[in-house]
Amino acid sequence: MPPFTALRGFRDYPPPDAGARSEILRRLREAARRCGFQELESPSVESLDLYRVKSGAGIGEQVWTFRDKGDREVALAAETTPSLARVFVDRAKSEPMPVKWFTISKLWRYEEPQAGRTREFQQFNLDILGVHGVEAEAELLSASALLLDGVGAEGLYGFRVNDRRLAEGLGRYLRVTDNDRFFRALDRSEKETADWLEGELAACGVAPEGREQLRGWLSECAKGLPLVDAGGLLARFEALPLPDPGPAGLAALRRLAELLPAAGIADRVRLDLVIVRGLAYYTGLVFEAFDVTGSMRALFGGGRYDQLIELFGGPPTPACGLAIGDQTLEILLRSNGRWPEGEPALDTYVVAVTPAEIVPAFEMVQKLRRAGVAADCDLMARSLSRQLKEAARRRARRALLLGPRERARGVVVERDLATGAQRELPPEAVLPGA
Repeated sequence: MPPFTALRGFRDYPPPDAGARSEILRRLREAARRCGFQELESPSVESLDLYRVKSGAGIGEQVWTFRDKGDREVALAAETTPSLARVFVDRAKSEPMPVKWFTISKLWRYEEPQAGRTREFQQFNLDILGVHGVEAEAELLSASALLLDGVGAEGLYGFRVNDRRLAEGLGRYLRVTDNDRFFRALDRSEKETADWLEGELAACGVAPEGREQLRGWLSECAKGLPLVDAGGLLARFEALPLPDPGPAGLAALRRLAELLPAAGIADRVRLDLVIVRGLAYYTGLVFEAFDVTGSMRALFGGGRYDQLIELFGGPPTPACGLAIGDQTLEILLRSNGRWPEGEPALDTYVVAVTPAEIVPAFEMVQKLRRAGVAADCDLMARSLSRQLKEAARRRARRALLLGPRERARGVVVERDLATGAQRELPPEAVLPGA
């Protein structure tokens, strides 16, 4: 029989990788709670109709679907937002506003595997419901900056923002005849040639002089235009006969620019007119996180989706959110030498110098663990040197050596594994608070 392997698009995470991933999720969870978000957990299997409400009948090609024993069409969870909407609609009448929820979900999508994208992955979401103002987006961006810094990505990323209403207003000003195609052209412009973009804009009905004007705006943003310094470009847009809903998008961007210095992230947020996000339910400000080298695709994205809750039968509810995938985050941290080593280091390794100390060593480990100390000992009757090597491999802070002479004198040898310094202590003194 040939050896079994993981299915295509799926990955195993043996130690220390699983421990490193667990540590990343711990840091994300801790940062989200520090920002006042509360955790929501939703099922791994949902009705397929839940995803059809948001994405239409074609969603079946992207999700793992099957009929359960009740002959119902169900799907493995492909995203978190529909589940969040379902939960919120059920609680809308009693839920105090604003709602600030975060989720950590294992998700499945039947897509072609590639770097940064597998068929099974974990996703971290932040969502804010009930806030009409741009303060919600400023909170999301500042919280995501805290999250990224917390996992070790400080200095490696930035944010690009735009407003879909501004993009739509500019399209109407340029007399675009196919708005969806215009948005797709903007979204793909960085991955295609200048000639391709020219052809797409012409196919959308943009006249030559309009195409030249748009190229100038895109070029100005491509140089890395901080949103707080984009007042001149926004003023030029305001001076145009800009159709609705363009002015509302401009007002939102100006308000966000006012909030960024207070959020402490003004140096990390730039205006970029090509950011429109592909999902049709975004209704206002949209943003993406990117790595500063420009070598990766977007780290994550998000934006405002004010009409989504109504799609699921809920009351009109302003909302915005973002989703961080585990794969791109791992690539960013690994490529910059910032991926955790694995599980948090062990505090104490108890060493039995001779077989006679195995039972006392085992007993001491139990006392340490009950006192809140991460502790372990050898289970294989190995030599003293092998036990010390294992303590070093586990990155233990200290080793406690139990030997026959020490036992006879009622002491334990504590060795600092970083410096090699050691001292003798009574056994009770090795416990916290002693």
